[in-house]
Amino acid sequence: MATIYSADSHITEHPDTYRAYIEPAFRDRAPHLVHGDESDVYVIPDMPDAVLPMGLIAAAGQRGDEIKLTGRFADWHRGGWDPDARLDDQDRDGVAGEILYPTVGMVLCGHRDFDLKHACMEAYNRWLAEYCATHPDRLFGVGQTAMRSPADGIADLQRIRDLGLRGVMLPSRPAEADYDSPIYDPFWEAAIDLGLPLSFHILTDTHDFSRPRGPVINHAVAIIRGNQDIISMLVFGGVFERHPRLRIVCVEADAGWVPHWMYRMDHYHDRHRYLRAAALSKKPSEYVQENIYVTFQDDWVAFRTADLMNPARLMWANDFPHSDSTWPWSQDILRRHAGGLSPAQREMILHDNVAALYDLA
Repeated sequence: MATIYSADSHITEHPDTYRAYIEPAFRDRAPHLVHGDESDVYVIPDMPDAVLPMGLIAAAGQRGDEIKLTGRFADWHRGGWDPDARLDDQDRDGVAGEILYPTVGMVLCGHRDFDLKHACMEAYNRWLAEYCATHPDRLFGVGQTAMRSPADGIADLQRIRDLGLRGVMLPSRPAEADYDSPIYDPFWEAAIDLGLPLSFHILTDTHDFSRPRGPVINHAVAIIRGNQDIISMLVFGGVFERHPRLRIVCVEADAGWVPHWMYRMDHYHDRHRYLRAAALSKKPSEYVQENIYVTFQDDWVAFRTADLMNPARLMWANDFPHSDSTWPWSQDILRRHAGGLSPAQREMILHDNVAALYDLA
């Protein structure tokens, strides 16, 4: 059995991450921690509705009835910001390495001030590079870009590559035209040339912070839709038609829905492409199976339907230390959920696909 990688884990930004690394002109507006009477609060200036529930951020390892919205930074898993402690967390869960995404940085993606967002993400990238450099064989960071413009995004790609980070996480909504616009063609080609996979993570859209319809728990079901919309837009917008070597990662949106989603796209393309002017040379599902990677945790449906997708594009993750994490029970879950896979499929989903995409081998 090959070593196991998590394709989506998270750091939890230390309170000094942004203020210590940001450009001085933005320091007074940088995200920071405030100690309240009953709970700590991570404040993001000019985003009063984007509250980070301190208890959920590092609830890995807790039973469902133990999880609370409130919490203290001191109670977070130390490995979220201490790279040495992180190795113990990995060993306990049986993973050899993790692709690392932000926590506060996810919420920052929805900030409407793109200059502040850019400054915060540059600060985060510098901090993350130092974190990962401590154990470069086990900690693999994904940098962030604010996407103020295609040219600015290309410059960010180069800086992120120079820092030694392994990929780039994009905000759901760029500052200019949407991502299917041809103005981003040079950006996609730059990412391909630099060998940087591009990611869209759930909960990175300003719409994600609005109140859901019905009970609040419905929000947890709805959050995957933002990623579905982005990927469908890229497919129908001809982005992969123009850039067949482009690789996009759909992060933490589960994967069991992908076979039906491909069917729906193929159906509408077959029936209505003449009305909708969708000029594609292949079926939408063919672009999905070649150009889209999908990460998931304990989505047992994804394991059972791997044959209906491209198993070479599926990547398992533990989401440590967030509340949806399978840590520290990942190995037990994998024994139950992945038991029906062929040995080759198991190797691909738990190791090979991540290693090849991020050049870890």
